[in-house]
Amino acid sequence: MHLKIITHERVVFDEDVDEIYTKTSDGEIGILKNHVPLMAALDIGVTKVIKNNDIKFFTTMGGVLQFKNDEALILTTTAECGDEIDVTRAQEALKRAKARLADNNAEIDAKRAEAAIARAMARLKATLNN
Repeated sequence: MHLKIITHERVVFDEDVDEIYTKTSDGEIGILKNHVPLMAALDIGVTKVIKNNDIKFFTTMGGVLQFKNDEALILTTTAECGDEIDVTRAQEALKRAKARLADNNAEIDAKRAEAAIARAMARLKATLNN
């Protein structure tokens, strides 16, 4: 089957693969060849791709997954291959977001801080597995 991961700026991945695992808004799913057609909203998380026993991890920051006729398409605002992620920057972003959320005096948008935490954690998870 074929997988293409696309953001507004670029095609992040475009290859034949054996297995796809990703996080939808309804939970984790796995897709193998000949899977039934599906359309799903993606959550902030990590997409795992397996090809010839080689595993790659990508952050997918929301978006949509479409699978039909052994072709998977992920359209997302941001996607990064785990080996392209700056670990130090992701750790600092996680620390800042947690501090904003913990600061009772700050006038913050809790949902934005929680989303920042989820994005940073997805980036760190993708780097740990690559």
